[in-house]
Amino acid sequence: MSEPVARAPGGRLTPAVLDHVDASLRETDDVLRTAYPGHDGSRQPVHTVYVPADRMTATLPAQWGVAALAAADAAGGLAVLAERVGLAPSLAREVVPRVRAKLEREPIEDLRLDFEDGYGDRGDDVEDADAVAAARRVAEAVEAGAAPPFTGIRFKSLEQSTRSRGLRTLDLFLAALIDDGGLPDDLLLTLPKVSTIAQVEAMVVVAAALERTHGLPERALRFEVQIETPQIVLGRDGRVPLAQLAAAGDRRVTGLHFGTYDYTASLGISARHQSLEHPAADLAKDLMQLAVAGTGIRLSDGSTNILPVGDGALDAWVLHARLVRRALERGIFQGWDLHPHQLLTRYLATYAFFREGYPDAAARLAGYLQSRAGTVLDEPATARALAWFLQRGVECGAVDVADVTADVGIGPDTLTALAHPTRPAPPAEESA
Repeated sequence: MSEPVARAPGGRLTPAVLDHVDASLRETDDVLRTAYPGHDGSRQPVHTVYVPADRMTATLPAQWGVAALAAADAAGGLAVLAERVGLAPSLAREVVPRVRAKLEREPIEDLRLDFEDGYGDRGDDVEDADAVAAARRVAEAVEAGAAPPFTGIRFKSLEQSTRSRGLRTLDLFLAALIDDGGLPDDLLLTLPKVSTIAQVEAMVVVAAALERTHGLPERALRFEVQIETPQIVLGRDGRVPLAQLAAAGDRRVTGLHFGTYDYTASLGISARHQSLEHPAADLAKDLMQLAVAGTGIRLSDGSTNILPVGDGALDAWVLHARLVRRALERGIFQGWDLHPHQLLTRYLATYAFFREGYPDAAARLAGYLQSRAGTVLDEPATARALAWFLQRGVECGAVDVADVTADVGIGPDTLTALAHPTRPAPPAEESA
């Protein structure tokens, strides 16, 4: 009979085996730490508003809020509109005062001055002047405290025909901003019509060069990538280039934004059927969502060009509210708005989503933290999702932080730490 095998104290795996496993998984550990750092916990706007760059004024956000409320009044009032787009009366009573206050206080969360499709080709002299003027108006809005929380520009693409023009506009815009007091916080740059990873890599080179030229800190310039072509979704080699964007962006890519009409048109879908809810659009957004999961890169839905104006206003509001809700249910918390009247259904649908889900989310998170048994056995990943839901609701104004503190028993710092556990933990005395 053979002698019994000697066992390591306390277990059967020897230190040599454990060391071997650590060594073999070192590359995996590095990838998970660097390529999938998770969300940084900072605020994501619920929408991006696009306006032609030459229309920018310091008062534009406030004007959009006034126009939205006037449209609601013309439709019978905000409460009437809320019910007509599908909100139950009890939910409408919760949402309407919050939406009105939002439109008076912060009607636009993210403003993008458009030098691309919404601006067109006006000649070099005109665009040069508009780039400088737009920067100065942004600086004026920041100085006056009238700027939205997020502001930026969409310059022309890196396709050969528009490359030089787009980069010149970006350079002039940044130079004028710096001359007028520096870059505003949360400045966002949008790179449209990306077709290849090489264009993303080229934008990284441009951003680094602009930082050196203008004396900016490293990675001060970050950018969003617009997904508007099939080539960036499925490459000629049969791979999905979307999955390579984060690495190619060198920690500069902040978001992927879907371009509804360029993308669907490029697939041959007729104009009548081009929509955010077309199956081809859903496939692209599903792949975008998979590509950015865990990377910290945000995802944004696109726009609908069915505007709530004239005799068809109500139908357009109903459509927009449904599309906003549809995206939220699918985990896409941002979209584009193109007209002041769309602000009404952007906030009605968004606030309804968070107010409707608040009681269950708050109760489940409180039960998880207090280890109470309930009808749903939540895991840590679900607890993170619950905390993130509540955090998003607070950030956009749908939920009051005081209610979270009372109902869940934690403050905002602890809420953020639960939603994004890779961030530093809050001070012990802050959590409830």
